[in-house]
Amino acid sequence: MNAQPSERQWFEDIVEHNHSIMPDMNLPWLNETRDAAKHAIASIALPNRKQEAWRYSDLARLYKQTYQLQDVAVSTLDDGDIETWVYSDQQSHRLVFANGCFVPGMSSTHALPDNIIIGSLRELLSTNPERVSRWLLADAWYTPDVFTKLNHALIHDGLVIHVPENTQIDKPIEVVYINTANQHNALVQPRSLVILEAGARAKLVERYTGSGESVYFFNGTTDIFLGANTHFQHYRLQNESSSAHHLSHVSLRQDTASEYRGVNVSTGGAWSRTDINTRFDGEHASCELDGLYTVGEQQYTDFHLNVQHSLAHCRSREDFKGIVYGKGRAVFDGNIQVERDAQKTDAHLSNNNLLLVENAEVDTKPQLVIHADDVKCSHGTTVGRLDPDQLFYLRSRGIDEHEARKMICLGFAEQVLSHVEDENVHSFFQERIADIFNRREALI
Repeated sequence: MNAQPSERQWFEDIVEHNHSIMPDMNLPWLNETRDAAKHAIASIALPNRKQEAWRYSDLARLYKQTYQLQDVAVSTLDDGDIETWVYSDQQSHRLVFANGCFVPGMSSTHALPDNIIIGSLRELLSTNPERVSRWLLADAWYTPDVFTKLNHALIHDGLVIHVPENTQIDKPIEVVYINTANQHNALVQPRSLVILEAGARAKLVERYTGSGESVYFFNGTTDIFLGANTHFQHYRLQNESSSAHHLSHVSLRQDTASEYRGVNVSTGGAWSRTDINTRFDGEHASCELDGLYTVGEQQYTDFHLNVQHSLAHCRSREDFKGIVYGKGRAVFDGNIQVERDAQKTDAHLSNNNLLLVENAEVDTKPQLVIHADDVKCSHGTTVGRLDPDQLFYLRSRGIDEHEARKMICLGFAEQVLSHVEDENVHSFFQERIADIFNRREALI
């Protein structure tokens, strides 16, 4: 069934109601970018069940709500609103965004050289717009959907990291997006940029969290540009409010011999979806994308990967695992495309799922399309329940059933978490997953 006019109106109303409160930076090119995205919303195809990329997604609950950009009263926020930090204050460069807006009072970057930027898009547009205009205006190499256009129509703030050539950031960067709602359901739309020039190195930890049962819609986009011989570690944890909708678009472009290591963990939100698009713009580049998702009662969690191999001698690894412990639904859609000139490609994709309850649902679709003839490629998927032999083994050694089920789940999760090279992040992710399965009701 085609999208109803009311759904088109939903997008247009959001733009109309929020466009007037956009900060005017007096930048014609920025206004033109916003306006072009606004006009595209009127004609671009809307998600519907006939589109393969959206066939499992039910957006009815999203469309029933109205959402509004809002600045949280930052005076009411303090470190106590963020459960805990991955790093101590002195161990990292720390940034906080509340409802998509930078909070300087909770952020701290330590003695950065003038040529490195870690901060707010809104601030940079006010002080040095030339530093980001090229990247904001770069044409998307993938086909953007209507939610990406919605984000671009209302550009106002987001994370910016710009590391010049042959420079290593001295500490990890920890960014927390804390989302909440006051009188209105919050529309949270950070537009983020990560640029590593040739030979640069950096590590980024991003966390998405919400307070209580706040109703909000997080619709963020992140564009990552990796120059030649760069090295980038990227860790993401989505732990939104139990009533939130979360949609992330990550676009990654890699130049010659660049290395990307990314781990995505998704545990929260009533409805969440992450789209990751990767393209190699130079030979001998390497991309590792790993993910872990847990799905509880009435949750919907969705990962879409699109990895494009168009040049020779590039390598990609995608390993995603899911644990469904409630009557929810998980979706994994992974696509690797190997073009004719991408000889000597080494690409492997796997998705494995563990179901703990009878009525859990998993829809998994790994795809591998190969047009070259000299490649090493594979893909596979599994969906299964707890191994009774493993349970019996643990029970026979005096371990009660809850603890035995928990141990199996944590061992399954560790197969992904072991890819985290940073000890602090690894411990933080482990504790988050353990918190879920320490609850007895999660394993009944």
